[in-house]
Amino acid sequence: MKLSTDTEYLYFLPNASLTLRLIQHLHAKPEIPVFCVTIIHEIDGWLVRIKLNSQMTPLESGNLRAFLNELGISYEPQKRLQMALLSLESGQCSVKTMRRYQISIVSHGSPNKQEIEAFREQFLKKLGYCPQTLV
Repeated sequence: MKLSTDTEYLYFLPNASLTLRLIQHLHAKPEIPVFCVTIIHEIDGWLVRIKLNSQMTPLESGNLRAFLNELGISYEPQKRLQMALLSLESGQCSVKTMRRYQISIVSHGSPNKQEIEAFREQFLKKLGYCPQTLV
């Protein structure tokens, strides 16, 4: 059985609800060998990077990619975001990375829906209204 070479997926999702749905999916599918999930909030949506700790079969990889394509679109990061992701990957603290690259890292590590919900609540409390990306 041939293994897929996909060990990282980077997707743009339009809102928090779809991001939470993805995290629930990852928790419900223990056969997906998730190593680390990074979630970044941007003004127009959410970037989600899923790193795997091992390869999946082409069928498993195809199923994950199909699910991700239902929720959002594959994303090619700009240089600044690439550098921020490399910084996180090298073990740099999330807070230092956020300051250095001026991005909002909501979660990095084990997929955690509570961090997304807490971020959304704090953001809404400060704004006083709900932008489309936080729905």
